[in-house]
Formats: sequence, structure tokens, C-alpha cells
Amino acid sequence: MRRLHYYLLSIISISIISCSGDDSNEKQEELVLDDNVLTYNEELISDDLILNTPLSENYASIINKKGEKVKEWEFENSLGMELKILPNSNLLGAFQVEDQAFNFGGGGGMFKMLNFDGDELWNYTYADNNHLSHHDVEYLDNGNILFAAWNRITKEDAIALGVNTDQDIFPETIIEVNPETNEIVWKWNSFDHIIQNLDSSKTETFGVIADNPQKIDFNYNLQTSDPKVTNGNIMHCNGLFYDEKRDVIFLSILQYDEVWVIDHSTTQTEAATSSGGNYNKGGDLIYRFGNPSASNQSGEKYFYRTHSPNIIPDNYPGEGNFLIYMNGNNEHPFSIIYEFKLPEILSFDEQPEIVWSYSNPDLYYDRISSAYRLSNGNTLICEGDFGIWEVTPGGEIGWKYQNDGSTWRAHGFEVNSQELINLD
Repeated sequence: MRRLHYYLLSIISISIISCSGDDSNEKQEELVLDDNVLTYNEELISDDLILNTPLSENYASIINKKGEKVKEWEFENSLGMELKILPNSNLLGAFQVEDQAFNFGGGGGMFKMLNFDGDELWNYTYADNNHLSHHDVEYLDNGNILFAAWNRITKEDAIALGVNTDQDIFPETIIEVNPETNEIVWKWNSFDHIIQNLDSSKTETFGVIADNPQKIDFNYNLQTSDPKVTNGNIMHCNGLFYDEKRDVIFLSILQYDEVWVIDHSTTQTEAATSSGGNYNKGGDLIYRFGNPSASNQSGEKYFYRTHSPNIIPDNYPGEGNFLIYMNGNNEHPFSIIYEFKLPEILSFDEQPEIVWSYSNPDLYYDRISSAYRLSNGNTLICEGDFGIWEVTPGGEIGWKYQNDGSTWRAHGFEVNSQELINLD
């Protein structure tokens, strides 16, 4: 029954006053909103256009705040979650291959670059019996493509390093591909950075977890009754963000209720070790936050499932701060948008500071969803099973749009932005 009062506003006509020439020459102009626009306060909202990305469908659209679709695409393949508009107006999307060997929700296996009209310029497949790209993709300034992938580790190989499992597991890898050659030029594999305290005979990985927050406890919640973990999907990285200034990658790890940060400045060889790179930690974690219990630390838990990790862009209110959608779960049944100020030097001894947050009794979905800052200081929130919100820094709702189905993410673009230069 929630939001019933909004559904009554199915068709809205708002009279606004516009002036042209002499101030005395006022005329009435009727603003007609689409049925899906449930809240519209022109004084509070930005004029950004919205890239509206549905969940696992073969189409996407750009809408304005009146709810009009100003651009639509239809694709040959269903989306494997993320779709981006690049600064050159091309589209970069994760798409689903057919007959996937395994899929834990969010699987894709293919990436495509399209021009603004939707014509294919490039494609790349990362899918076989042991590997599958999933969820997210980033475009780097050097033109390379960064993405997350599941990597099958056999039960025997996992047990040999002290992982307490009775089946194959599928931890995360992060891959960088050069689209000019389709060559993998950099890779990070979480399996290279295990710590465990269950089997002292496995000296390569045995240690005190609380003393080694840079390592990953592969046995954390592995024996839980949650089917999303017991099927071998022990991490589930559902979002990644590349921070060019620090040359690091932020990873949203659903099953650990954490954000992990890894060093991208390493060589591929160094990424498999614990030394090298700008932070001299190799591929070990250089920072983590959200759930101290995942590394046997003390402190407050902030995250109960998260999506869409991102840094607020330069020249936007809050620039440099970290924004994330905290979904919530049965234990914590409401969503929160968090804005954190990160420490100047990423150190396990210093946790980020909450500088802004937003919650609402009507805002809750424990899957997908996103939150991004707009240029006017408002925050664009995608509530995955409902639609899109725009809220002010003071928490006022300026705009609400109800989608016809579930939505992966929503991105805002200024109407005169470089990305939309080809939009008439």
C-alpha cells in the first residue's frame, strides 16, 4: 500500500507563468507531465536529462523531467546491467550472452561499444565455463575498458589454501582490456589475497585476520544458509568505480557488506603479490569500510548490501566525496544514501566521515539501485523496484518518476553536456 497517495497523481497539469518581452505581457502555459511523473517541483529540480537503464531488458531511454522520452534505443541483446554514455557520445554497455555456464544474477559476458544511434562499433566477449563478466563496466581515460568478472576456483584448489567449501567457488577478478587489440592488459584476482584462520597447515594463507585487514577472509559467511552464498558466489561485486586521481578502484562487495579499494597502479605481476604500486601493497586491499566484522575489526557497521559506488565529480557540490546506495536487508529494512568524506590518505586506521545521508520510509529496495550527485547539488536516486527520485541537500523531494519495471541505475546529464552533444 505504500506510495498509494502518489498513484492518485497519474495525470498532472501545472500552470506556470512565463514572461516574454515586457513584464506586463504574461501568458499562461500549461505544463503537461507524463503519467509516470508523480512529483514535480520546478523550483527544486535540475533540468538534467536522465539515462534510464532497465533491468536485463534489450532497450534503454533518455527522459526529461516531464517524463518524455527524448531518445530511445533497442538492442540485439539484453543488458547485462550497466549502460553508460561516454564523453564522445558513444554508448558502452554490458550485455548478456546466451547459454551462460553459470550466473548468480547480474551476469553478462559481453561488452559493446555503440554510436549514439545504436550502431555497433566494437564488441568483446568474456564468458566460458570458468569465467563470466558481470554487472559493471568502466571506461578509462586511456580508452581501455575495466570490468568485474567471476572466476571459477575448483573445490580442490580452494581447500588447498584453507577455504572451507564443499563446492567450487566464484570469487572476483577485475579485468582491463584494450579495445584496440582485445588484449587483457591488467588483471586483479581476489584469490591471490586470501587469509584464513581455520587450517594452520595451510601456511601460505594462515594468519590472524584482525592483524591483516589488507587480506580477504574467504571463509567469511561462506557457511551461511543464504543460497546466494552457498552456491559459490562468495563475494558478488555489483559495482566498480575507477578513481583517476588516486589511480585506485572502488569495489562494492555485496556478500561482505563492504567497499574494497585496490591499487590500479601496479603491474599485472605486482597485482598478484603484496608489494609494488603507488601504495606498495601490490594487489592487497589498500582500504575497506562499511562492515568491520568482515576483517575482525571493531567499529560501527554502516552497510547492509550496497550498490553504485562512485566519487562525486569535480565542480559538483560535494566534489571528491564518496556516494553509495545502501540497500538494506531483512535485518535493516530501509535504504540509505550515504555521502562520505574519505581520508586524505587511505589508511585502515581511519574510517570515512559521513557528511550527508538521506532516508525515507518509502525508500527501500534490497537489490540493484543507485545514487549519483547532480550538478545543482541534488541527488538522483534510483530505487530499483520503483523508479527515480531527485532530492535536495535538505531532503526535499523535487521529482519522482515511477518506472514501468525494475531499473538497474539512472544517470543524470546536463542538457548541454558533452555526452549529449548528438541529441537534438
